[in-house]
Amino acid sequence: MTDFIDEAIAGNGLVAAFQQVVQLPSNAVVGYEALARWPALNNPAPIDIFNRAAKTGRLDNLDELCIRAATRGAVQRGFPPDTLLLVNCEPGTPAVDPSVEPDVMRAAGVFRLTFEITERGLLTNPRALLRKVAALRSLGFAIALDDIGSHPDSLVLLDVVAPDILKLDMGLVQRQPDRMHARTVAAVIAHHERTGAVICAEGIETADHLEQALAYGATLGQGNWFGAPGEVTSTSEPFDWPPRRTPCPPPTHDSTMESAIVGLPTRTVRRQTLTALSRHIGGIAATAQNAPIVLATMHPDELMDQQTQQMYSAIAERSPLVAVFGKNGSNGLGPRVRGVTLHRDDPLLRESTILVLGPETACGLIARERPGPAAHSGDAEKKRFDMVITYDHTRVTAAARPLLDRLV
Repeated sequence: MTDFIDEAIAGNGLVAAFQQVVQLPSNAVVGYEALARWPALNNPAPIDIFNRAAKTGRLDNLDELCIRAATRGAVQRGFPPDTLLLVNCEPGTPAVDPSVEPDVMRAAGVFRLTFEITERGLLTNPRALLRKVAALRSLGFAIALDDIGSHPDSLVLLDVVAPDILKLDMGLVQRQPDRMHARTVAAVIAHHERTGAVICAEGIETADHLEQALAYGATLGQGNWFGAPGEVTSTSEPFDWPPRRTPCPPPTHDSTMESAIVGLPTRTVRRQTLTALSRHIGGIAATAQNAPIVLATMHPDELMDQQTQQMYSAIAERSPLVAVFGKNGSNGLGPRVRGVTLHRDDPLLRESTILVLGPETACGLIARERPGPAAHSGDAEKKRFDMVITYDHTRVTAAARPLLDRLV
């Protein structure tokens, strides 16, 4: 089996199998998802192939081979123009380079080419993920986020990635929701309402599954009810993107938080007030039903007391990501808190920040010490800070991006 896996990683026997994507509720075929398969090698499980490639440092090459096979296969099949074409890619691998990927650009010239980010390791390397999404968008490609509901990472990153298509995991579609599933579905519907992103339901195999998908607001569907992978039963119709209610994030973003807070009222507060409000926002993160991510920055002169350390450590027990940025990294905040050491000239070191961002939760506090004689005083009572607080999803997301871009 190992020999087969290694051959598959090298691209031997790799072909693309296409599964139909239909418009709901009409069931008209409007596109296809390209799935990597290795029939000549007796079809080893793709998850085994990708896991071994990741462990052996060959994931980048495998991802590139699969993308090439998918786009070349779609062109060779002669699917109609403006067909939706979903191509899977890993979150941490480099974006396609159009100068060396003619198959990709040929497909992009014919189809509604959309790169589908898999849920594997979304928060392992946020910088790589964000830069890949930005690079793909700069080339004019749309983004889908796969398997929403199978892992909390996909939920907390909805606003950060801002996908054009939200793909519901089959586990949400194939059974009645328990409490956790209901929270996930509610978060997806809320994101759809904010942004206008398209909801696609995977794993539709029965009439009951279809009913469930429609109940969740899905307007696209996939599954054996409409055709198994490799089974193309009808010619697709052109796919038209519905209008988005909020624009996709720009391909590049400010390395500071200025764009996130511009226009907001600034309040002058003492250190004690700043600390109390920061802990209040931390409490919001600790009690949110869908655990959010928490990102914080520390001014070089700021010392973290034991109560704040315990707060971050406790939040990290249930949050998919808690990261503290500062001059000295994590400074012993606990095994689940990711510490990031910022360069001494990094503009983020001028700020004391706490950001909480989840599918239903957004709040942020950003503060800077006011200049003047008190700033150089050792008396904390005399110091004052210019503070901004916001509960706006778009602003908190914009503030989170420069931090996530520093998180390798």
